[in-house]
Amino acid sequence: QVQLAEKGGGSVEAGGSLRLSCAASGITSSTYCLAWFSQTPGKEREGIAQIDHEDNTALAESVKGRFTISRDSAKNILYLQMNNLKVDDTAMYYCAAEPWCRLLRSVLRVDFSYWGQGTQVTVSS
Repeated sequence: QVQLAEKGGGSVEAGGSLRLSCAASGITSSTYCLAWFSQTPGKEREGIAQIDHEDNTALAESVKGRFTISRDSAKNILYLQMNNLKVDDTAMYYCAAEPWCRLLRSVLRVDFSYWGQGTQVTVSS
């Protein structure tokens, strides 16, 4: 069973930085995608950043140049480095995983089967 556990959320002023991490376990497929989604109350979850087993990445336009997704394959940890945070980045951030997956042409995927519990990021002006 795939399990995901996020940490690293918190409150920060606009322009500041946070790094989220997600410990992943139970992924046994040779190909997989890992992702960060954000969600604000009343809205659908939005794909922010994704990475696959070959380190192909996809980023939402709204975070390009500010957020970086990476992974430590030895420790099975996914990261999201968030710099120059904006008030609009305030959201619950979820880690997600999809086995037997590969990112193509830096296109964000929407179909992920496994989700973490989320971690709150609050950016104040």
